[in-house]
Amino acid sequence: MDSVETQGELILLRGLPGSGKSTLAKIILQLRSTDEPEVLSADDFFEDKDGYYNFDATKLREAHNYCQFRCSERMRQQKARIVVANTFTQKWEMDEYFKMAERYNYRVHTVIVKIDTVMKTYIMYLKINSNK
Repeated sequence: MDSVETQGELILLRGLPGSGKSTLAKIILQLRSTDEPEVLSADDFFEDKDGYYNFDATKLREAHNYCQFRCSERMRQQKARIVVANTFTQKWEMDEYFKMAERYNYRVHTVIVKIDTVMKTYIMYLKINSNK
């Protein structure tokens, strides 16, 4: 069987609102230099040009489509590491990401985020950077 080298990593962070998904995503992106580090989220769809968050549950599917489109664009640009931070409480919310990863040859990592996980990771990050 031939071994195919992956194009990059897709990291899907799952967790309840306020669990620290975005915080953990920023830490992950800082651990290894990536080109234009950016956290993708369906929540981005609900932010207006001034940065105010205006959630509308009737547009949730549209928000997820927007996030998937942005992820697909990053894969086409061959970004080394892509981090998506969504609640992913329903299977359909992740399905398209797995299909994209297969299409563009990205390795997928899924992480369930809990607040204690984020705090431990942040403390470890601080320790690593204090030794530099």
